[in-house]
Amino acid sequence: MADELTPETPETESEEPIKQRKNGLYPGVSDELAENMKSGWADTELRDLKPVEQAAHAARRRAALSARFPGERLVIPAGNLKTRSNDTEYAFRSSVEYAYLTGNQTEDGVLVLEPTADGHQETIYLLPRSDRENGEFWLSGQGELWVGRRHSLTESEALYGVPAADVRELADQLREATGPVRVVRGYDVGIEAALTDKVTAERDEELRVFLSEARLVKDEFEIGELQKAVDSTVRGFEDVVKVLDKAEATSERYIEGTFFLRARVEGNDVGYGTIAAAGPHACTLHWVRNDGPVRSGDLLLLDAGVETHTLYTADVTRTLPVNGTYSEIQKKIYDAVYEAQEAGIAAVKPGAKYRDFHDAAQRVLAEKLVEWGLVEGPVERVLELGLQRRWTLHGTGHMLGMDVHDCAAARVETYVDSTLEPGMVLTVEPGLYFQADDLTVPEEYRGIGVRIEDDILVTEDGNRNLSAGLPRQSDEVEGWMASLKG
Repeated sequence: MADELTPETPETESEEPIKQRKNGLYPGVSDELAENMKSGWADTELRDLKPVEQAAHAARRRAALSARFPGERLVIPAGNLKTRSNDTEYAFRSSVEYAYLTGNQTEDGVLVLEPTADGHQETIYLLPRSDRENGEFWLSGQGELWVGRRHSLTESEALYGVPAADVRELADQLREATGPVRVVRGYDVGIEAALTDKVTAERDEELRVFLSEARLVKDEFEIGELQKAVDSTVRGFEDVVKVLDKAEATSERYIEGTFFLRARVEGNDVGYGTIAAAGPHACTLHWVRNDGPVRSGDLLLLDAGVETHTLYTADVTRTLPVNGTYSEIQKKIYDAVYEAQEAGIAAVKPGAKYRDFHDAAQRVLAEKLVEWGLVEGPVERVLELGLQRRWTLHGTGHMLGMDVHDCAAARVETYVDSTLEPGMVLTVEPGLYFQADDLTVPEEYRGIGVRIEDDILVTEDGNRNLSAGLPRQSDEVEGWMASLKG
């Protein structure tokens, strides 16, 4: 990594001097070099830009937001870069609320809706192109020659269909603002500080909840993006199966890295930390260390999803025999989970209660546990007391979208206590997990964990499995793996 002259961009590049790195090799910039760097550059302004694909959808979302909070100033930040260590930052990911309403994903951006007599005036506040007059473009650690070109404000207006202004002036404007204000908290401390005497936690939470609930039903653009994410994820699972021999020679990290390559080639990133859990690690629900061995004869629980460039993520799980064939006990447990998932998916339809798919899957698993003699029946007693949860552990699914656990701030009555509607997308993911140290089950069960997860769209007449491209039945999984291994 190159050693830039300065580690950071000051808050107001046009007014403050650019700071030098303490231990940089150059002590400063001569007047002659500074003057030389100001000129001799071609005009790179991008013209005739077309709006991004989601611009029209984002405009409708902003209109709904405006109608919900008339007469109030609404402030939705993208967020800022976060330091990983010293002067290196984590890759930036915009706040979901901001990206949902704008289609833009750049750091430090802020969407502001100013109240007017008949709605709101929308402005997207962004950093403009790096300043060439003061040298920021080549001297600052966040300058154009260090991290890449930013869009100009004019370009941004064309791309996102919203008037754009310099975000460096926004904090001062907000400090002078009058009237009711709401802000989405947790992303931009500078913006929040400017509004500290104008907002309340209760009112801001109402804004966050509204934006979360707005995403419960997906529009056609969102469904298309989720299908793209799933299709890439299917290819990522195929990639993994083809290199299981290499994973056996190394570790679970080979699986993680293989899937990540697909995510970065076809999408923005992975939607969450890949769970590449082999052997007893499959019994740890969010095993993301991925540093364990991959052994023939064990199962691999792979829970992974590609995130698209527009930040929509898939969330798919398959539990695969590393050697391509389930053992008798593995198949017994796997088939039970498959049967439970089938019952759960069948319960996903418009007009059904959100909880129905969970209840249907849990009933099947409870029946299996009683049948196997692992818990005393009857099944109604097991379900009433939740005794199956020792081995099922988690809920059977969640909403899916721009977050892997999407719409998390929605009210209980609009989420888990709601009725399913066409356009909702959720996961159905029952599992059975027999911990390696669980003395209440026969030894042959111990260390086996199975989860099967698919992404399900509620349609007008039932549902559609977006991830149907990956086989689920045990014999089909074995045949699929054999065909990929050639």
